[in-house]
Amino acid sequence: SSSRGISLTERAACYILDELIIQVKLHFKSSVILTNSQRGNTMVYTVGEMAKMLEVPASTLRYYDKEGLLPFVERSPGGMRMFQEKDFEWLQVIGCLKKAGMPLRDIRVYIELAMQGDDTIGERLALFEHQREVLREQMEQLQRTMDVLDYKCWYYETAREAGSVGAVQQLDAAQIPERFRSVRGELRSAPGTDRSSKETEGEIA
Repeated sequence: SSSRGISLTERAACYILDELIIQVKLHFKSSVILTNSQRGNTMVYTVGEMAKMLEVPASTLRYYDKEGLLPFVERSPGGMRMFQEKDFEWLQVIGCLKKAGMPLRDIRVYIELAMQGDDTIGERLALFEHQREVLREQMEQLQRTMDVLDYKCWYYETAREAGSVGAVQQLDAAQIPERFRSVRGELRSAPGTDRSSKETEGEIA
């Protein structure tokens, strides 16, 4: 009958569905066992999870990967990056070097050297020493910039109280806070000129 035909069709469909579910479960179970043996039962994180731990956008880690900065991160059989806790320090160092202004090519060289083992300790040290000097120079330049900004803040605060920038321009060196005297001198004098002769000249408002 037609009702029996429908029932047989439904039973056949349910049987096929059950078989598919069993096969998927078996495949998933075997994949987990294989993956765990490769990981040594350690925690594995997605790009998004690791990015959250580092407090950076996931796109940053994908950019690192594109630039060849993640050879130490394992891949899944499907080609996905599998981040582990041991990768956290690597990524922190990469972020630090980028903030310090190290070019990506040099960061890549550092990673390649590190993965070669102890024979490259000296070369790695040289890379970090060089970047430390670069960063020190940048910090000195930033400090000089901050000094100028501090001076100009004092300049306009004083001008506001006096009601005119002219009053501040006419102050001699002894009337200016000591920490701003050298800053004003550098602003008023070109390198190699006599700063003392410029002290009484005006400056831009």
